[in-house]
Amino acid sequence: MKLTLHHINLSTEKVGEMTDFYRRVLCLSDTDRDIPALEKGKGYSGEVGFVWDGAVQVHLAEKDVMAGFKTGQIVNPLVRGHIAYRTDDLDAFRAHLEAQGVPYSDWGHAAVKGWRQIFFYDPDGNIIEVHEVSASPDGAADGP
Repeated sequence: MKLTLHHINLSTEKVGEMTDFYRRVLCLSDTDRDIPALEKGKGYSGEVGFVWDGAVQVHLAEKDVMAGFKTGQIVNPLVRGHIAYRTDDLDAFRAHLEAQGVPYSDWGHAAVKGWRQIFFYDPDGNIIEVHEVSASPDGAADGP
């Protein structure tokens, strides 16, 4: 059940401007490595800019206050943004959260093809994602 920092998601109404800023000012670069395939017909149809420092991605995602309603989930990771960790065993991590009494929203494959995702709040209301690269519902294996 190892966790590694995968990305930081910032929600914005200015995807292009934010992406350009992170490229120019922070000297982050575009990447096509391990970019999620968004399930635009399911839970999230916004635009996203993807940049990285060579190790950790920054996802600059179009704010969507209705994503939670569209998916029937309490936690909406596209209102304020979130920090995301990747795990090699999402089921074990969910059991860990349950043992700790931490409620979570299970987005499954609703937002990203080939990623099973859960979202929960820290004590200050910041959203945390934990995801596992796995077979998508149609049986195709996705991943890095």
